[in-house]
Amino acid sequence: MTRLFELLPGALSWGTLLGLLFLSWKLPVAVAVFIVLYDLHWFLKTVYLFFHLRFSFARTREFLKIDWLAKLMVLPYRDREPRRWDEVFHLVVLPMCREPYEVARGTFKSLANQHYPLDKLLVVLATEERGGEVDAAVAARIKEEFGQVFGGLLTTVHPDGISGELKGKGANETWAVKRALEELIDRRAIPHTHVLVSVFDIDTRPGRDYFGVLTYHFLSELHGDHASYQPIPLFTNNIHNVPIFARLIAFVATFWQFMQQSRHEQLVTFSGHSIPLEPLVEVGFWNTDIVSEDSRIFFQCLTHYGGDWRTVPLFYPIYMDAVSGSTTAEALKNLYKQQRRWAWGIENIPFVFSQFVRDKTLPLRRKFFWAFLLTEGFHSWATSSFIIFLFGWLPNFLGGDAFRHSVLSTNLPGVTGFLINLSVVGIVTFAFVSIFLTPPLPTGEPLKFRHYVYYLLQWFLIPITFIFWSAVPALEAQTRMMLGGRFKLGFWVTPKAKDAVS
Repeated sequence: MTRLFELLPGALSWGTLLGLLFLSWKLPVAVAVFIVLYDLHWFLKTVYLFFHLRFSFARTREFLKIDWLAKLMVLPYRDREPRRWDEVFHLVVLPMCREPYEVARGTFKSLANQHYPLDKLLVVLATEERGGEVDAAVAARIKEEFGQVFGGLLTTVHPDGISGELKGKGANETWAVKRALEELIDRRAIPHTHVLVSVFDIDTRPGRDYFGVLTYHFLSELHGDHASYQPIPLFTNNIHNVPIFARLIAFVATFWQFMQQSRHEQLVTFSGHSIPLEPLVEVGFWNTDIVSEDSRIFFQCLTHYGGDWRTVPLFYPIYMDAVSGSTTAEALKNLYKQQRRWAWGIENIPFVFSQFVRDKTLPLRRKFFWAFLLTEGFHSWATSSFIIFLFGWLPNFLGGDAFRHSVLSTNLPGVTGFLINLSVVGIVTFAFVSIFLTPPLPTGEPLKFRHYVYYLLQWFLIPITFIFWSAVPALEAQTRMMLGGRFKLGFWVTPKAKDAVS
């Protein structure tokens, strides 16, 4: 059964693309009508998503102005544990492997500058044995500089070559949390119900009030112990020093997370996120043999608790690096690999679908909801850019003389072009929003007029970006899942280069 579910995403995507190719030859009229309706569907969807983006963006700007620590201090006591905000501890896990010291130090400085009692932060720098002397040296310097700053600072070394494990973040995070349980939590008799676990990539710098926002939502939610908590990732730490295509993908990923925040019923954990310790222990921590541990933990909890699990949007940013490289060619290659790794989230489909088949307690409505959402999402990722930007011409090329001389053939390019141009209006709107998210130049100077013009015009490269650095890697990931065996992807660590090119 699992193998069948592994074949499903790729079979649907390839079936759609090859089917449209074949039908453009055999049934060009039907394909032409389909493409017009498909383009119209995406135009309307773009408008719909823009309103979600606008709402989330406004909410985030509002949240950035709030003194969350002050709100916590006047929060009424709860009738269950933890009763008060100052009883909550935060276990912060930072996995790394051969990362530069400057990157790790930047993250620790952001933690040290939190507008929150630092004695409530228990920080774990989770290194890898295969990181060798590089990881050991970074850990030693971090321990020396920040050892007395937080309520606890632990450095762990995840052993290499443990049977059944994949070399990736999930295995390292699980190892690190188990060590932290022994040395930072159980040794101090801290109740598990009082601990929130936040997992961040080593380049992630949470906003100054992140732990205040997180604590407030955890205590205010009706069933806060049965929820994950998702901030908004802004890939802007090095946004001025990456190639144009990497910059576009970074903003698109951020915009998608903005949109999902206001569609919280669809929100799944992504990259940096937080989760209560008690359910994390109950579900067996993160899977140690997969790539997409960040999203998988949501589905582990969803299926373990019979559907009684959700992701709470925080409408608050964490700041991360966009994909970079020491040369433009290397940066674009890294961007492709990153998108392919993100698209490897399709490995959740066989897991989730197999669980749904076996689990008779999960409501059928919830099963259909998530089955459709996962299938449609990955299918659109791999196919929509091809259909919108390339396949509109197929009926005219393959449909034969009878179709080419028809009224529909004559008007097809104009109609599809008109719909795509309407979508450009939405793209321009996104471009203006991206300006508000763009930080000052690395020198500290504000953006100049030429920067605004450049950063607005770059959005007209969206068709190329979506095809080659989104759809193609997604289709490759699904193809690899179909082939299985040695074609399956392992975990690829995104390089963190401070000498990135622009």
